[in-house]
Amino acid sequence: MTSIDPTHWVLTLSCPDRPGIVHAVTGALAGLGGNITESQQFGDPDTGLFFMRVQAESSAPREQLEGAFAAVAAEFSMTWSLDEVARPVRTLIMVSTTAHCLTDLLFRQRSGRLPIEIAGVVSNHTDLAPIAEFYHVPFHHVPVTKATKDAAEDQLLALVDELDVELVVMARYMQILSDRVCTELAGRVINIHHSFLPSFKGARPYAQAHDRGVKLIGATAHYATASLDEGPIIEQDVERVSHADDVDELVAIGQDVERRVLARAVRWHAEHRVLLDGHRTVVFR
Repeated sequence: MTSIDPTHWVLTLSCPDRPGIVHAVTGALAGLGGNITESQQFGDPDTGLFFMRVQAESSAPREQLEGAFAAVAAEFSMTWSLDEVARPVRTLIMVSTTAHCLTDLLFRQRSGRLPIEIAGVVSNHTDLAPIAEFYHVPFHHVPVTKATKDAAEDQLLALVDELDVELVVMARYMQILSDRVCTELAGRVINIHHSFLPSFKGARPYAQAHDRGVKLIGATAHYATASLDEGPIIEQDVERVSHADDVDELVAIGQDVERRVLARAVRWHAEHRVLLDGHRTVVFR
């Protein structure tokens, strides 16, 4: 008799917190011969919600697993998802003219350090087309002006559908997405920005920071929402700087932080480690 090699699954869920959730979830897995390899959970006392991420190996077909979890989900009013561990997430990267985040994501994906499949690069400029070409990734030039913004966003959404995109990454894309796009792609767009906001708004934030003599600079990765730079935060980091660092050095340090923070956020999202908790996130690292 031929044995079926088990598939490694990842289950994520959230629901109103109450007794019996963990027992029901683990019982459903055990009933299908599942072996749990990783499990994390969190109950938020502020929202009254329970969050859980479970990795398990099972030889049961996906339909059986989904049927078992659907019954549990109905009992506990769960929002849940089931996916194969390490399945590459179809990703679209959006950029303008700054290359550091784009090149970092492309390199990490190529070297097997990010579980994503980059379906394309979209830009409102052509400056970074050679980088996409070097990595053999399709490049889509979608110019944006005040008069063409709606049409450009229609083209973006069409690409998302056409390329079966699951995640959009704004890797220093210097355009604001409309409420319509943020709503249609809610929880599927990650943005990165320096953490000077709102203290240093507008142009040349690093020059403003240097002028004020800051001692810490950093970056924030968050989900994009209709409220500019106020979406649920996924990851943040900082670096110490001093009076001896000029503007160019601050820019270099800041870009390095941005690369790291964005890469972590993309990886954690792709590994189903980020769960939305209202205007916040739960991140099972």
